[in-house]
Order: sequence, then structure tokens, then C-alpha cells
Amino acid sequence: MHKRFRNNLSFNIIMGVVMSILIFGALVSLMGYGAFTTTLESQYTESAYRIADTAASVVNPYKLDKYLEEGLANREYVNSRARLQQLCNTQDATFIYVLKADTSDYKHITMVFNLVDRESEFEPYEIGYVRETTNEDYEKAYRELYENGAEHAKVVRNTGYIESGAHITALVPLKTAGGTTMGILCVQMPMDELTNSRHTFVTSIVITTGFLAIMILVIFLIFLRRKLLEPLEDITEEADRFARENTKLEFKIQDRVKCNNELGLLAGSIDSMEERIEEYVENLTRVTKEKEKLGTELYIASAIQEGMLPSTFPAFPNRKEFDIYATMDAAKEVGGDFYDFYFIDEDHLVLVIADVSGKGIPGALMMMSCKILINNSTMVSSSPGRMLEFVNNKICEHNPQEMFLTTWVGVLDLKTGLLRAANGGHEYPTIKRKGGEFELIKDKHGFVLGGMPDMPYSEYEIRLEPGDEIFVYTDGVPEATNEENELFGTERMLKSLNSNKDSGIKEKLLELRKNIDEFAGNAPQFDDITMLGFKYLG
Repeated sequence: MHKRFRNNLSFNIIMGVVMSILIFGALVSLMGYGAFTTTLESQYTESAYRIADTAASVVNPYKLDKYLEEGLANREYVNSRARLQQLCNTQDATFIYVLKADTSDYKHITMVFNLVDRESEFEPYEIGYVRETTNEDYEKAYRELYENGAEHAKVVRNTGYIESGAHITALVPLKTAGGTTMGILCVQMPMDELTNSRHTFVTSIVITTGFLAIMILVIFLIFLRRKLLEPLEDITEEADRFARENTKLEFKIQDRVKCNNELGLLAGSIDSMEERIEEYVENLTRVTKEKEKLGTELYIASAIQEGMLPSTFPAFPNRKEFDIYATMDAAKEVGGDFYDFYFIDEDHLVLVIADVSGKGIPGALMMMSCKILINNSTMVSSSPGRMLEFVNNKICEHNPQEMFLTTWVGVLDLKTGLLRAANGGHEYPTIKRKGGEFELIKDKHGFVLGGMPDMPYSEYEIRLEPGDEIFVYTDGVPEATNEENELFGTERMLKSLNSNKDSGIKEKLLELRKNIDEFAGNAPQFDDITMLGFKYLG
């Protein structure tokens, strides 16, 4: 029951209003507190400075040392002291005193004059009395007056425990005609009115806020029950009934809740919701069937795409001159990456890896088209550069979606080990010489295929010796991302390949894929990951 009460709408609304009033009262109290403090402090400061300036005119700054030496035997000192005492009594100052500060560190002061209001309970210090400086605020004020040439300074103490009560002290320098500060005259004024006024103000705000909170509580209880809660209960009951029975009422809830405000709109929304849910259930049944059909079609498309890629290994069991293995893992049901390898003639093997700019079904359609074009290009030329020129022009002829392709193509003479290759904007291939480690081949990149017609593609040659290996890949390998948005990178790729450099081609690729998965963790795969490894045996 306690939990239900806390979750009750009227309770929460009323508590929200009451809390708003309390917060408003607290803000008004704080602002009033600050305004009172600022205004009264300003008044006290002005009054204290005025008294201090008057008192300073009584004291002769040239004779402070003489006063300390002769004390009450000095008639001028006695007369000045009497005038300062009269000023202290008539101006409601707690203390009027003149001091000389120890300018080496301002930690001690010597009293020259010390007058106490006659109605005060404090006893004055004797002339020549030395005491510690009260606190750091006074030290700072003394330093400003002695060293920085300040004309006035003040210290306000109105919080915490203060032996002499809340007060403000005005300080003025006693200077010679040359501007040298010989001493400091201080006037301490009580601030009882400040603390009493603030207390009265805060008390009145608290009482007023509490009274308003009670009044608003009662008014809102009556108003909310009639104008809000009863219509809401009718709407809630109907929504609950519909959720259980899933059938519309013969009459509309809007006709029962006769409100022209937001509640009326809510009731109309409930009526509309019931009608739409019935339509939604019918549409959902139809869409579910269509989605199942689409899922089946995507599965078939994925199977067709996989079927277009060589997936039987060893790929050429009767050929002992090489070992080859490749994988393609699509980020979606179907992907835009592909690899291929096939013979032009008895002695020349073509190696292909490519990455289409699109993903999903558009990327898969483009991938199939480009794979066929690359296969057909060998009918035009066995030169990798000429092959890429042919494919690029064919794509540019019919490319309304402006998709493009990056690819690396190599043609290997299995008798001589001569590999001729061309790069169309693809990742750098890697090579491992027999007994060595994998390293990048910084080949020259041509423009992406499908970007611009009649682009030239240069080719280069690599002489493979028995035991040498080639590894090519798409950008899904180095750009695999973990949960901290950190890239896998080519350095980790090379480290993985070289940590298994003595294992077979298949084992290297599977281990690399395992390392990528461990690096990515729970981060989703955003790009297709495709790899092809080749080892020349001679």
C-alpha cells in the first residue's frame, strides 16, 4: 500500500507543487539573505569608515612612538585618548584603537590607543600592550595599508564563533605628510542588527511558505479529483479492459469522458488506438508472412553469393606447385567483398581480391557483376593492368548508383614464379619470403574501378621463390573495431601472421580471424572481412 501511495498520480503532483514552493521559498530566502547582508554591510562599512576618518584626525601620526615611550605622562596623548573615548561612546563603536604592526611578518601588533564603549563588558588594553594578530584577514589588511598605500581596509566577521560578536572593523592608515604609514586606526562596529534582521526575514519566509504549501495542498486535492483523477480513472479502466479483451467497446470512451481539454484528446486517442490496433494486428499477420518470405529470399541470395566464390579446399588437388586458402565473412546477410582464383591456361594462375563500396543486397549485386567482369577481362589480356582498365571502363558505362570497386589482381607464372600485379585503390598486399616474416608491399595504387573512365593502371613484378607466401585482404581486417572504437590495424595483422609463420596457409588465416574476433569483443562487425593466402611451392 505504501508503494501504491507513492506511485499515486495526485500524490506525486501535489508533492511536486509543494516541493516547488519550498524550493522557491528557499531561493527567496537565499536571495534575501544575500541582499540583506550586502546592503547592511555596505551601510556598516560606510558608517565605520566615516567614524574611522573622524577618529584619525584626532591622532598625530608623528608622535605614536613618543606616546608609547611616555604613556599617560604625555598630556597630548591623554587629550587624544579622551576625545577618542568620547567618539567611541557616542557612535556606538565597540572598540576604537590605534596600533603599530610588526611589519616583518604582521604577526604581532602593539597597542597605542585602545578605547572600549562604556556600555561594553570588555576591558581595554593598556598602552604598549603587544598581542598576536587576530587572523589572516587582519594580516592582509595591515599589509595593504603599510605596503600597498591603501586608503581604507575592512574586515567583516559575522559567521562562526566570534568572542566579541558579529562585527565589521574599518581600518585607516595614519600617515605622515610624505605618505609613510606610522600606524593604523581601527574602528570595530557591532553588527547585531544584521544578524537579527536576517533571522527575522528567514523565519517569515519559512512560515509563509509552509502556509502556502498547506493551502495549495487542499485546493489541489479538490481540483485534481474532479478535473483530472476521475476522468483518468475511466480512461485507465478502458485501456486495461482493452488490453485484456482486445475488443472495442460499443460506445466511445470520449463520449463518457466529457472534457474539452487534453483528457478529452487522450480519450479520443484511446478510441483511435483501439481501432488502429485491430488494423495493426491484421497488417502484422500479413507483414510477418512477407518478412518470412524476404528472409527466405535473403538466405537464397547468400547461398548464391557463397556459391560464386571458390569454397572447396584444396582448390586444385592435382596441382602441387602451390597451396591456397581464402575466406569471406559478410557483415550482413550478403556482402560486397569477394575473392577469386582461376587458371588462364595450364601455367598461369589469376589471384583476385576486391571490395565493393556498397553493402547488403546492392553490394552483393555489384560484387557478382564485377566478379564476372574480372573473369571476362582475361579474354582481353593477361596483363593485370589491362584487365583493370577493361573492368573499370565496363563499370563506368553502366553505373547509375555511382558505386565503385577496389581490387588487387595478380597473374602468376607457375613455372618461373614471376608474379605480375596491379592495384586499383586496394589495401597493400603482404609477402613473406621463405624463412622470413610477412611485410607490406608498398605498391603503387591506381584509381578505384568505376570512379572515372579511361584510367591507366600500372603493374609491377615480384619473383617468387619456393616457400614464399602472399597474403591479401580487404579493409575489414585492419579496420575491425573494438568496443573502445580502436582499430585492429595492420601492425596487429602482421603480428598475428608472423606469430604463426611456420604453420599452413589455412591455419594462418583461421588464427588471424580468431584474433580479430577476440580484439573486437562484443563490438558489432561493420564491414565484410575477406582474406586470401597463397604459398608458392615451385
